[in-house]
Amino acid sequence: MTNIFKKFRIESLFFRSFFVLIFLVLVSIVWTSYNISSKALVKNTSHYQQQLLEELNNEISTRLTMIEQISLSTSRDNELIRLLWNSQDEFDRYQKADNVQNAMANLTYSIPIIQGIDLYMERPFRKEENSYIQFWDIEDLDNRREWSQYLDKNDFAWTSEYEIPSFTGNVPVLSFGRKILFNDTFLGVVVIHVKAEEIRTLLKGRSRGSNRIMTDSNGQEILKIGDMQEQLEMSQRVNMETEKSGFIHIRGNSTVGDSLLVYSKLSDSNWTLVEMTPWNQITASSIRLAEVIGIIGVAAVLLMLMLTLYLSRQFTKPINMLVSAMSSYSIGGKNQDLPGDYQNEFGYLFAGYRKQNERIEDLYLSLQQRYEQQRKAEIEALQANINPHFLYNMLDQLNWMAIEAGHEELSRILELMGQMFRIGLSNGDSFIPIANELEHIKCYLEIQQLRWGNGLNYAIDVPIDVMELYIPKLTLQPFVENSIVHGFNTRLAGYVHIQMNRLENSLQIIIDDDGIGLQQVVENKRKRHTGGYGVRNVRERIAGYFRHIYGVELYELEEGGTRVEIFLPLLTEPPTN
Repeated sequence: MTNIFKKFRIESLFFRSFFVLIFLVLVSIVWTSYNISSKALVKNTSHYQQQLLEELNNEISTRLTMIEQISLSTSRDNELIRLLWNSQDEFDRYQKADNVQNAMANLTYSIPIIQGIDLYMERPFRKEENSYIQFWDIEDLDNRREWSQYLDKNDFAWTSEYEIPSFTGNVPVLSFGRKILFNDTFLGVVVIHVKAEEIRTLLKGRSRGSNRIMTDSNGQEILKIGDMQEQLEMSQRVNMETEKSGFIHIRGNSTVGDSLLVYSKLSDSNWTLVEMTPWNQITASSIRLAEVIGIIGVAAVLLMLMLTLYLSRQFTKPINMLVSAMSSYSIGGKNQDLPGDYQNEFGYLFAGYRKQNERIEDLYLSLQQRYEQQRKAEIEALQANINPHFLYNMLDQLNWMAIEAGHEELSRILELMGQMFRIGLSNGDSFIPIANELEHIKCYLEIQQLRWGNGLNYAIDVPIDVMELYIPKLTLQPFVENSIVHGFNTRLAGYVHIQMNRLENSLQIIIDDDGIGLQQVVENKRKRHTGGYGVRNVRERIAGYFRHIYGVELYELEEGGTRVEIFLPLLTEPPTN
């Protein structure tokens, strides 16, 4: 996957990333504010609506319970029972009917909520049109579908809202019917009509524009105000078995939006009051708040974008200047100058770039000088290559002259010097096989033996598998020379022992002699002010080749003499560098 920070321009990424970040933050703030505020509004609205519905439920229940108590006392009135017992004396029946009618009329006059009272009986009396008190034949009970169906399985029941005739026209009422029973004998039904507008006024309370509905214990609608959604079944909206108040969120559809439904059902009441409020009406202030926050956020986004654009250009301007200067840079040419008034990170960057250019210029001049020096060195090297040829020829001529003069020892010395000179040059290689190094040291020791006679002895113990390893050339000669020149300086005899051991990760070289010892050698060097250069040269070359992992150690032996330990890596071939 391609890293966008490696592909697009910094200015574009800086601007777009800030825009996306601020946009996401704004959306999150708007959504969070709407969500939190709407939940708080729904909670508060449902709480206050529940309290109001409970108060209204109490008041309505009190009124309707009073009607139920009136119907109960009326159904047990002795005058009414005697009237319905079918007495054969018509005059007596008429007199009793008149008494019952007067008593019921008094109820309608004394209780304004009562619209009228109907009495269903056998052989009813002639009734006046639009009278508040009506006598109906018991056979007409089945035709009153508004409420008769509720009495099929109950002794009393309330009806839904419907209209009855009156002196002022049709009047909407709620009716409560109760069967009149005496000695388990069905005598008739008394129906009390309650003014629906009185209950509607109670249901409306002090609220205006509310959508409320009143249901009975079976969930059947009794009365409603406002614009309740008819398509929603009450059994689906409210759990009628619960005795607690509550609220639910009703999900709407494409034609009907969401709504908040709050219901109140008292434990000692058969009525459930339900109020439905459109969801958008509750959350209107939340939406308005979100809109205000959104407008403020958009203004803030525009301001931030302008600031971001300004900052991005300020950040990228010095970078573009640096990129332009780098792209047009040429050694020795007229290069673009960078401003020197930046005191922040860009100032450090410009200063570093200028310093780097200075170093490049210095390096370029140094390379030019080295190139000239290399050319001179190559000419001198070509010239120096001639010198070994003349030196070999001169040693060869001296060797033949010594042979003709009969100086065999001098001839041998010259021959050995030629071999040492050949190995020392070794075609310019810095690393040579150990076999060649040993051949070089043997030539040197043989020359010293010709000088010392039988006084100098030596031994070399090197395993065959070590012979093929590589070491820096002329590693042994300086230490052997120190043993002979300084260790045996005041003596007529001496012994040198050279051995090599192949360790796990290194090569160990030990050079022992039986000379005067390390301390006296140091004192003699101080007096003579000579020696030590060859040893220092070996130390420095080992440190230069292999750092300080390997090196040289000198010890004074207890039995007398000096030991040199050299540690080198196991090289099966010469290093490339």
